[in-house]
Amino acid sequence: QVQLVESGGGLVQAGGSLRLSCAASGRTFSIYGMGWFRQAPRKEREIVAAISWSGGNTYYADSVKGRFTISRDNAKNTVYLQMNSLKPEDTAVYYCAADTKRGRYDYWGQGTQVTVSS
Repeated sequence: QVQLVESGGGLVQAGGSLRLSCAASGRTFSIYGMGWFRQAPRKEREIVAAISWSGGNTYYADSVKGRFTISRDNAKNTVYLQMNSLKPEDTAVYYCAADTKRGRYDYWGQGTQVTVSS
């Protein structure tokens, strides 16, 4: 199994930046990819960005493309989400997730709140 611990959430003004971190432990060798998801109040959870663990291939939702950057440090078993030019609509609980099933995110962090004020 894999354990994920997130950090870096907080309150920021529109246009500001935050960097989220997610440290993985346990059977990290089994991680195929990791992703960041978010869930706004009364909204469905959506994928924000994803990265393959080996090759570093990335995916971004259109809503964050050009503003957010996902990266990973394999030596530290950590994935990051650099969020720039934040907008109020980015306000959500952000979750990191690990894919050990090649397409299924089966391990999740506890979530970290990101609030962007206008």
